[in-house]
Amino acid sequence: MEQQAVQLDRETFSCSICLDLLKDPVTIPCGHSYCMNCITNFWDEGEKKKSYHCPQCRQTFTQRPVLQKNTMLAALLEQLKKTGLQAAPADHCYAGPEDVACDVCTGRKLKAVKSCLACPASYCEKHLQPHYDSIPLKKHKLVEPSKNLQENICSKHDEVMKMFCRTDQKCICYLCPVDDHKGHNTVSAAAERTERQNELQGRRSIIQQMIQGKDTDVKLLQQETKAINRSADKTVENCEKIFTQLICLLQKRSSDVKQQIRSQQETEVSRVKDLQEKLEQEITELKRKDAELEQLSHTEDHTHFLHSYPSLSVLSETSHISIIKVRPLRHFEDVTAAVTKLRDKLQDILKDSWTNISLLVTDVNVLLSEPELKPKSRAGFLKYSCQIIRDPNIENDNLLLSKRNRKVKAINHHESYPSYQHYPNQLHPNQTDNFTGWCQDGDQSD
Repeated sequence: MEQQAVQLDRETFSCSICLDLLKDPVTIPCGHSYCMNCITNFWDEGEKKKSYHCPQCRQTFTQRPVLQKNTMLAALLEQLKKTGLQAAPADHCYAGPEDVACDVCTGRKLKAVKSCLACPASYCEKHLQPHYDSIPLKKHKLVEPSKNLQENICSKHDEVMKMFCRTDQKCICYLCPVDDHKGHNTVSAAAERTERQNELQGRRSIIQQMIQGKDTDVKLLQQETKAINRSADKTVENCEKIFTQLICLLQKRSSDVKQQIRSQQETEVSRVKDLQEKLEQEITELKRKDAELEQLSHTEDHTHFLHSYPSLSVLSETSHISIIKVRPLRHFEDVTAAVTKLRDKLQDILKDSWTNISLLVTDVNVLLSEPELKPKSRAGFLKYSCQIIRDPNIENDNLLLSKRNRKVKAINHHESYPSYQHYPNQLHPNQTDNFTGWCQDGDQSD
């Protein structure tokens, strides 16, 4: 009971601005009490707007109240201090460098528990209470503490930006459509957020499909690594047995083939593992981007969402492509067959077959080279486009050319074209005569 009484005293005799025990307490006309310095500094900040109100109940005063020390309250506080009453919060309640600080606290600020998009400001639990008690403040939108509240303020009109201009792709306030964005396609930020949210979900679906595809590729590479190793090990074992039978004559060749197989095995395994690591890194990056988009999809701050989404939604070109292709070979099995044949033919065949053996080893190449990517969009095809201009020197007399010689139209009368005006004494280098005898209805254009 004594501990509960002390806790009640802390709440009762604490300044709601600094959250510490009242120092030089003063009572303003609405009945709330504050430290003399705290309420003075608070009203000094509103001096330019000639706005004086109570930080707790928000009651406004037409003139700045005259402050006088509440001697009775001051005496009571002195008595309470002698009993060991303290009102300072624990250190973990204060805002650190990475925390969002309360905008109302003076001196050492407490951590904010909510941010108000309408104010816009961040509040600790004490200073947030009016948003729960006051009917007008209850309508404000409260979100998790955010350091990006200034992004919500229009730099020109100093108003909260609750609209979005689709013409200029930027957030605006309700005054912007009157001047800079007059006649533009504008919607509420909430409506734009809804549309972008749907787009975000589609993008996440694409990323997840890409992750699944690359997971499949990684598993394929792992299987190929095992197959290469099994084939190489089996081939080495068979070759060692065969070359052992050839004793000294074939011993050197056996060593050479073994070394070559191991070298190619290492090369192929290294290539597969390198590509596997690359795919795993891409998967990690896609998962990270998916996590960022997931986090962004849950934010309640529309403006922060719209500011951050364009940069987070960009995907690299290679992320959409599965590049794994495996050659349908038997790896090193053909080497074993060739060595068996070599054993049967002994020295004569060894001389003729050695080159063939070496080529078969190096021909083990599991991964197919990536084919040249084909254009998948109009912009991609346009990179290879060129303008086609018709030559009047080789045009039929019943065809009418446009001014730029890029369009042609069939006509009934004869059009007069200069005969090989660039080559008056000889045929055009690319034609033997004008086009004659062929017609086509309608216009032809590029």
